[in-house]
Amino acid sequence: MKKAICSFIYHKIMGWKSVVKVEDYDKQILCAAPHTSNWDFIIGKLFYAAIGRKTGFMMKKEWFFFPLGSFLKSMGGIPVYRDKKNSMVEQVATAINNSQKFSLAITPEATRSRNPHWKKGFYYIAMKANVPIVLVAIDYPSKTIIAEKVIIPSGDIEKDMREIKLYYNQFKGKNPENFTTGL
Repeated sequence: MKKAICSFIYHKIMGWKSVVKVEDYDKQILCAAPHTSNWDFIIGKLFYAAIGRKTGFMMKKEWFFFPLGSFLKSMGGIPVYRDKKNSMVEQVATAINNSQKFSLAITPEATRSRNPHWKKGFYYIAMKANVPIVLVAIDYPSKTIIAEKVIIPSGDIEKDMREIKLYYNQFKGKNPENFTTGL
């Protein structure tokens, strides 16, 4: 029922399309970009539900106020406390290893503003947990979300991040002036 409702909203009402050429891994990190608008979250959640898949997401803790916080957590939200050092990579990798199924979407820019210095936590989590990184791109001009490329972390972060950023250079966010890969 949820899949049908989300598919109807995503495809028929909003007019978005999906291109999915990757398998639904039991355990995975979704790298989602460009992230230039709050709409990305809504469209992304609709997309993933419309294709019949579930994923959690990380979001800054400021969004987890009452009553919104309870709703976000019920949707798979994990609050991120950016103001203190913690072992988020270690915690998420342990959660992945202790789960039968685990999917987590992370926006590497970590902001809706222009940021050439992408966060690498998603990469370190995937490497530590030995899971693939599925590149999910949102392209506003074509109203399409694309999931067709997978990166297996090699340990050469500079090489892998360059490949990831080059891939995302072809896509445009809702506010394209707010997106850069830094390449």
